[in-house]
Amino acid sequence: MKYNVITFGSATRDNYLFLKSERKYIIGHRQSVNGKSLCFPLGSKTEVQDMQVLSGGGGTNTAATFASQGFKVAYVGKVGQDKRGEALIEELRQRSIDTQFVKRDAKHATAYSLLISLASGERNIFVYRGASNFLTKSEIPWSELRDSQWFYLAPFSGSLAKLTEPIINFANQNKIKIAFNPGYSQLSFPPATLKRILAKVDVLILNQEEASLLTKIPFQKEASIFRKIDSLVKDIVVMTKGKEGAVASDGRYLYHTPGVKVGITDRTGAGDSFGAGLVAGLMQKKSIEAALQLASANAAFCLRKRGAKSGLLKKGQKYPKVKVVRQKCLRETKRC
Repeated sequence: MKYNVITFGSATRDNYLFLKSERKYIIGHRQSVNGKSLCFPLGSKTEVQDMQVLSGGGGTNTAATFASQGFKVAYVGKVGQDKRGEALIEELRQRSIDTQFVKRDAKHATAYSLLISLASGERNIFVYRGASNFLTKSEIPWSELRDSQWFYLAPFSGSLAKLTEPIINFANQNKIKIAFNPGYSQLSFPPATLKRILAKVDVLILNQEEASLLTKIPFQKEASIFRKIDSLVKDIVVMTKGKEGAVASDGRYLYHTPGVKVGITDRTGAGDSFGAGLVAGLMQKKSIEAALQLASANAAFCLRKRGAKSGLLKKGQKYPKVKVVRQKCLRETKRC
């Protein structure tokens, strides 16, 4: 075994602008998902309280959790031939993440995000996908990835999404366990493609909106969502619910975990830290309940710090454990 886990996904430089005052910029907006929008007067100057440059991207965020938990991890992705790319690779190396599979793109710049961060922890993100979207099948050194126990696929967008099925097929053929946290581009695959992919996935991680998009069922109908997804995925399905916690299914039981009450500094990376924390727990041979507790704590510690990697739990670090409620849900009868 060469690696415990290899992660795939984006690598970005996240540039934060922290607003000095936020109330005057938030307005009611009926067309917005949550009824609110961030609004700035056209042509005006806006004062910021602070700024910071950090790293992000689902592929590197999840790799950071696995490295923090003491696993041997490599990241597969693409950055530009620029200073941002060099800085990302150097940070990954400092975190003991193997970067030999990171490709450099001479045509496209390293992915870049501008985050307008509010005191409440909410943020608006402007994203340039850049080099992350242009990794090709021929650039993946397949023969060097065979000796991994797990693959973790963070969300892919754009042309990168085309690599989803080849990566999952390779893992399946080489008896590598697969954790999959699909993005919108991947959930928009034709139904037959999604069915083929999901049948090979060991752990599927979705938020409420993604679960609803996949199943075409309102996210409030949790039992119906899990009955449908359980028939597609061979092992564990997890649906995160933001501050309300998460629900997981192994086909026999539903596991409900509450949200952790924590002072929120920044929400960036909370989903990645939860998903990778859950898989890290399973890799540590923890029960689903204990893996959910680790995932919840990892996400909560992430929320306390700026950036997607700053607050991640370290191996052996103590953390409060949420109560997980188990409810019988037999896949055979399709009844929860």
